Amino acid sequence: MLRTIDLRGTRPTQRELLALVPRAATDVSAALDAARALIDEVREHGERALVEQAERFDRVRPGSIRVPETELAEALAGLDPEVRRAVESTIERVRAASAAQVPAAEKTVLADGAIVEQRWQPVSRVGLYVPGGKAVYPSSVVMNVVPAQAAGVASIALASPPQAAHGGRIHPTVAAVAALLGITEVYAMGGAGAIGAFAYGVDEIGLDPVQRVTGPGNVFVAAAKRLVSGVTGIDAEAGPTDILVIADAAADADFVAADLISQAEHDELAASVLVTDDAALAARVAERLEARVAATKHVERVRTALSGPQSAVVLVDDLEQAAAFSDAFGPEHLEIQVRDTEAVLANISNAGAIFVGPYSPVSLGDYAAGSNHVLPTGGQARHSAGLSAATFLRPQQVVRYDERALDEVAPVIASLSAEEDLPAHGEAVTARFGVRP
Repeated sequence: MLRTIDLRGTRPTQRELLALVPRAATDVSAALDAARALIDEVREHGERALVEQAERFDRVRPGSIRVPETELAEALAGLDPEVRRAVESTIERVRAASAAQVPAAEKTVLADGAIVEQRWQPVSRVGLYVPGGKAVYPSSVVMNVVPAQAAGVASIALASPPQAAHGGRIHPTVAAVAALLGITEVYAMGGAGAIGAFAYGVDEIGLDPVQRVTGPGNVFVAAAKRLVSGVTGIDAEAGPTDILVIADAAADADFVAADLISQAEHDELAASVLVTDDAALAARVAERLEARVAATKHVERVRTALSGPQSAVVLVDDLEQAAAFSDAFGPEHLEIQVRDTEAVLANISNAGAIFVGPYSPVSLGDYAAGSNHVLPTGGQARHSAGLSAATFLRPQQVVRYDERALDEVAPVIASLSAEEDLPAHGEAVTARFGVRP
């Protein structure tokens, strides 16, 4: 089921490792033209375009793009009590972890009367996207909303595609969780059009432009984020999910198999990768995969994902090489199931979230760990971070110098401004000390 990449006896360079990592056959750039057309439709025709796109892609006509608050309240009232308790537990944990992500303001005193303050300012308005597709994602409502609230964002709008199974409404569980979190500005819109609506606004439904768009989605959502990134901030171009497990002979093969399947059930393009220095473990995992895949609900989806070019077993000589391969892959989710976890962890730089030990599966992070599950996919963990309160914050420097402190650095400014042939920079300082042309 999983193909094998055998690196034993080799020491690939960084460039060679990057060429070897398995990837799904997706190309955001190939979706750019289609996404641009959908965004342009929304910019030109507003609500009408959003309705037409819902009919075209979601196969339903929403009763209203702006979800009435009464509908949100109704959904919350109808939420299964057990589900509500689970959601409230997740909210509590994610809120605690998100609050810890807000940096404290710092003041640096460089000399008497020379102060630089570092403060963190939230963006004032955000648009949060919760996908539809093959599953319902109330947990993604929590993972988007709670960090924004922890950061102090004052205005939060949320969008999710209308559902044919629910008469054109967004999924009732998504609506209920939004209401539970106090979000009243909710829109039944999806795909690239929704991202465009967030970026440019839609007057007739009272949707003002946002300063940042976050949340996962399909390749068209990712393409739309790329297109609007010059107009509004984005978190990342999220794509199909991925998991990489580093395991040695001490790992439980059944645990590893279960975790690989847990991500494969998201999407046929999901990537599940095992990196191990023990061929016998790889064989045991393959056996457990066969049994577990046959028994899982979404068997065809899982089998397709595990058989795709994006999934593999990678055999390495040692765990140092395993860590190097993982860093080249840049996993969204990294699990470390080895005897000496700290030794491997010390060699890891690139990962969206890291799950250490046999009792920290990725699905724990998806729901109840307190960590955020909106993470960089497709290798973007090599340069990007997962969603957090920091996503909604901007560092700002506040400079406070008095007359004496400015006078002390005036020669520095004069020298550098002269060297750069920008004399007016220096004159802006000397003007404060009585030097006039």
